[in-house]
Amino acid sequence: MFINKETLSALFISLKTTFNNTFSATESTWQRIAMKVPSTTGQNDYAWLSNFPRMRKWIGEKNVKALEGFKYSVVNDDFEATVEVDRNDIEDDNLGIYGPQAEMAAQSAAQLPDEIVIALVNNGFSAKCYDGQYFIDIDHPVKKEDGTMDSISNKGTAVLSCATQAAAQASLGAAETAMMEFKDDEGRPLNIKPNVLLVPPALKATANILMTAERLEDGKPNPYRNAFEVVVDGRLTSKTAWFLLDTNKPVKPFIYQERKAPVFVQQIDPQADDVFSRKKFKFGAEARAAGGYGFWQLAYGSTGTV
Repeated sequence: MFINKETLSALFISLKTTFNNTFSATESTWQRIAMKVPSTTGQNDYAWLSNFPRMRKWIGEKNVKALEGFKYSVVNDDFEATVEVDRNDIEDDNLGIYGPQAEMAAQSAAQLPDEIVIALVNNGFSAKCYDGQYFIDIDHPVKKEDGTMDSISNKGTAVLSCATQAAAQASLGAAETAMMEFKDDEGRPLNIKPNVLLVPPALKATANILMTAERLEDGKPNPYRNAFEVVVDGRLTSKTAWFLLDTNKPVKPFIYQERKAPVFVQQIDPQADDVFSRKKFKFGAEARAAGGYGFWQLAYGSTGTV
């Protein structure tokens, strides 16, 4: 193939089309457990998570909620996936190998939010959220109705089990009860209603039995049938940890912060240094994004070790 501006443009338009088609067709799961927050600067400040106002009876002056002294910012990171196109391959019409690479770059770009959000889940027991505690922890500080402080846990250790009704209640049931009993700083229930059970592949069968079986393995009725949506993700690193989430509210347990959505980029200038020195054109994807934690009250995690 004779290389000129027109042939290069046609080649990379074809690659971009392949990229965009694959990007649009790639399935993702992050929307089921996280919310997207646009970002217009290098980072976002989430101090507002520390105190969210709720409607109350208006007697006298308004009760203005003040932000607590927590500082929680999420800094955007740069991401890229780049493919080199050898000039000899263009000259020799050997371009078949680049279509699949464009598809793989597109798939990786489309799943970037998944990667970011699931990394948050994996680090939930060891990464801090807005209150300075680990996102999944035993001692989140909460102000009680009388103004004194209390510690609330959204962490367990129970093995997710469908062996007996008692075992199911001690694991999944205990998590649901704990979440539904979370209160605000005025002592009112937060009306948490968990709806997603997030598990690794190793717990898929157990989770599906808990959600579909009329009776558990001990023959007793299953009180959790059809109670939650099961979400399975192979990127979860622990084979025993499981998570119960409330994703029904405007603020989700996890945040996907997007500064620049993944876009197709290319370098096709024949006079570029890489082309002149190494005979390499380039294409790929770029993005700027990050992940953070929303309200810890919307999540319960168990290590599944006891």
